[in-house]
Amino acid sequence: MFTDRRIQRHQLPYFLRVFNRVTDKPIGFLGNVSEDGLMLISPLPVMIGVEFNLRLKVPCNAGGQQLIDLVAYCLWCHEDATPHHFDAGFSLQRAPPEYGQLIRALKQYFSFQPLPASA
Repeated sequence: MFTDRRIQRHQLPYFLRVFNRVTDKPIGFLGNVSEDGLMLISPLPVMIGVEFNLRLKVPCNAGGQQLIDLVAYCLWCHEDATPHHFDAGFSLQRAPPEYGQLIRALKQYFSFQPLPASA
């Protein structure tokens, strides 16, 4: 069973909803991300060893939403420390360029970066 994480993941203090792309129903929240995977926090357990069609609806500055469609394979699922919540780890099978842009934007937004020096 896969237990060692080899890719640095970036925790998300605020969660983005994750939807089933086929039904457009919410299935959970994005817990953390990497270039090759993500963790989903869900109110229900997720089936391991199954491919999922996921959709992220990312708010845009103009007030609309950017849709990011992902094909992800569930590697593991276990009960979260929070009652009635489950964590599931996914490997991304086909991630569009917009997913990489989202990771970079989240990393920049949630990281502490030095302010530019005053001239």
